[in-house]
Amino acid sequence: MKRKEPTARIGSYDKIPAVVFGDEAPGVTIRRLIDEERDGAPVYNLRMLEIAPGGSTPDHAHPNEHENFVVSGKGQVMIEGEWHPLADGDVVFVPPGVRHQYRNAGDEPFRFLCGVPVSRLIEQ
Repeated sequence: MKRKEPTARIGSYDKIPAVVFGDEAPGVTIRRLIDEERDGAPVYNLRMLEIAPGGSTPDHAHPNEHENFVVSGKGQVMIEGEWHPLADGDVVFVPPGVRHQYRNAGDEPFRFLCGVPVSRLIEQ
């Protein structure tokens, strides 16, 4: 992929389309707030994940880290088989290769920011 020149942009997250994650993540949508393709972000992509009540991400691991900040709602994160409660203002760091999963533990949408490296920085 040809790298795009970084461009400054200001906008509201709710103007960015929420994309349904897929069957492997029921009730999960993702908004790509800042990314390498649209914005030319050179190091990190910033995403907003929204998990509906009863929804969850898949149990998975990958070669890149995650940095998360809980914006709203109640949720849980599983790290290597152990569940931890999450609420507004909590932060989560998931190192590369660590098994993890998120799920909504409340009656309202669970929203969190997720920072991940751009594709050129992820080990193949």
